[in-house]
Amino acid sequence: VFSALDKDVDAEDHGKGQRSPKLCGTNYPVSIAFIVVNEFCERFSYYGMKAVLTLYFIHYLNWDKDLSTAVYHAFSSLCYFTPLLGALIADSWLGKFKTIIYLSIVYVIGHVVKSVGAIPDVGDSTLHIALSMVGLVLIAFGTGGIKPCVAAFGGDQFDEENVKERTKFFSIFYMSINAGSVLSTIVTPILRGDVKCFGGDCYALAFGVPAALMVIALVVFISGSGLYKKSPPEGNVLVRVCKCIGFAIQNRWRNSKKSPKKSHWLDWAEEKYPKRLIQEIKMVFRVLVLYIPLPMFWALFDQQGSRWTLQATRMNMDFVMGVCFCVVKMLNALLILVFIPIFDMGIYPLIGLCRIKLTPLRKMAVGMILAAIAFCAATVVEINVIKTVVEPSPAKESLVQVYNLMDSDVTVQFPGHTVFSDPLKPNEDPSGYTSLPLTGESQLYTVTVIHNGAESQCELTFTERTAYSLFLHTAQSGDIVCKLVNDHITKSETGAAYLRFINTHTENINITVGTDEFYAAANYGISQNISVPRGEYNGVVCETNSNQYHIDLGLLDFGAFYTVILSKVGLTTIKMEDIQANNIHITWQIPQYVFLTAGEVMFSITGLEFSYSQAPASMKSVLQAGWLMTVAFGNVIVLIVAEGAGMEQWAEFLLFAGLLVAVSIIFSIMAYFYTYVDPDQLDKTFREDTDDEKVKSSDSKKKETVSLTDMPKQTKM
Repeated sequence: VFSALDKDVDAEDHGKGQRSPKLCGTNYPVSIAFIVVNEFCERFSYYGMKAVLTLYFIHYLNWDKDLSTAVYHAFSSLCYFTPLLGALIADSWLGKFKTIIYLSIVYVIGHVVKSVGAIPDVGDSTLHIALSMVGLVLIAFGTGGIKPCVAAFGGDQFDEENVKERTKFFSIFYMSINAGSVLSTIVTPILRGDVKCFGGDCYALAFGVPAALMVIALVVFISGSGLYKKSPPEGNVLVRVCKCIGFAIQNRWRNSKKSPKKSHWLDWAEEKYPKRLIQEIKMVFRVLVLYIPLPMFWALFDQQGSRWTLQATRMNMDFVMGVCFCVVKMLNALLILVFIPIFDMGIYPLIGLCRIKLTPLRKMAVGMILAAIAFCAATVVEINVIKTVVEPSPAKESLVQVYNLMDSDVTVQFPGHTVFSDPLKPNEDPSGYTSLPLTGESQLYTVTVIHNGAESQCELTFTERTAYSLFLHTAQSGDIVCKLVNDHITKSETGAAYLRFINTHTENINITVGTDEFYAAANYGISQNISVPRGEYNGVVCETNSNQYHIDLGLLDFGAFYTVILSKVGLTTIKMEDIQANNIHITWQIPQYVFLTAGEVMFSITGLEFSYSQAPASMKSVLQAGWLMTVAFGNVIVLIVAEGAGMEQWAEFLLFAGLLVAVSIIFSIMAYFYTYVDPDQLDKTFREDTDDEKVKSSDSKKKETVSLTDMPKQTKM
């Protein structure tokens, strides 16, 4: 590492004059191969660690879901705020090359600390938490710090005339990110679950492999040291920029009435600061203003890991054409690998043949529209998905459904309400949960049950925000019995089915379904409501004190809730579906992923290249960091809307789509007035001006010398 850094000192003296060898007769420098491989390994390291992070919090550190989710998002946000720090270090102090190496070392240390914290034999739970948090903070500073530098450093490797090759490099760079993401998302969970160590899931190995990949990334990057074109840092850029801006504001305030107006407020700093610095600040400001609407795109994009994943858990995840939940979760990254060459070699050239000028900002605007269309598609899917979901009741309301376990029709009457106006047939699937209004937090109802012309009354207490099942059956004496049971109505996040048994026998029954055990007491005892994996369950064993039976339950489908009545005749079963199974297949999510990924290709890759091409040489990493900051602010928007809106999910999707359309219109108007600049041309202009000034200065000195020699010599008096 240190020998590479020593070489770097010499290389920086060459700066942009250094030329890297080319790949196989192309205009692509050999050095970008090391950068792309480095990025692949680093992204494998990052996403591989994140793939099991939430499970690690819940199952290893024993945190609840809320705390685990909060820490996970806090870590993700920190990873997108720290790029500004890395950019300032690179552009102002160490240069991109040294910054990447130093912060990669911090990155590796963070992974190692995190892996040690996942070893059960090392200390107690307090030490595990401390090591985990220290490791995550170091990783956040490492990955965030190098993020803006690697992309900008890759762009620096190209000569000024190879603009097309540099644009394609950013596409290749983006592909390496997603390739690392796909591979790590597959490998790391396997290492955690299938490999056992220390008597349980091997989190130490799951974190250790990403650490090893980060070491490889660092070694690969250093290996290309002699081939890189390394631009030296320009001094403390941030301080100079801040002082220049401060002086311009101060000078304008003092002299606004006395002096003539300037074309730009930053021109007031010309008295003290060079025109080149002022022009560079103007360039950065104009791009940063364009960034203001961009977080809205990321607010939609990042929901594929939260809202869209939750939507998928309420869908049918059966295997169809090889597509399953795990594949859909990786669909965005897989589609990126397919779409980038399609867009670069197919769609963009075809649009060019139609004589349509597709500028970078126009591409980004179209990307926003495509993301909005994706959320419209998600809205349509969500509207159909929620048809199988029972929403919890609001304040001063309960949910109730009634099971008629008697031998003929019954009528149920709630005083003052007509919630069950039609007679209920025996052993029939309940018609669904019905809302029951309450006068307060709870209410006592005297429920009237009419069976074969005879009336019976039951006093039942209902509590707000609670779902109930009311079971009606006859006792041995012939009286009607009302049994009110609290229900669990939240569908499983894994798509599992929920199952319970009602035992009408006179003996207790133990039932084994797969690996789960159920117990139902005699005389209409009700078992616990337990989740079981989706599947066919035939030959289920039921044991009483005197006998053993086998029953067929058939298919227990994704997300369904079942009540199985074990009848008195032999041991026959009546299977009732309390809550409908997830009947919308997960493949219906594919269109929204296609639109979102197409939008990402047009928006994100273009924005990455635009941020580089429009930035002055001294501030390329800073502008890359500004681009990455839009991602962090996008997450903040999601938190604000999700927590503050309080609306149904489909309406929230539609709101986000509408907001992005509005933002894309604003962005398009801003882009219309944006004038593209060439920072390299700016360098030439100021270089020529400097040369002219030197020539003028040299000429004036020559004239002065001539005039002095022509003067007559003075004689002493």
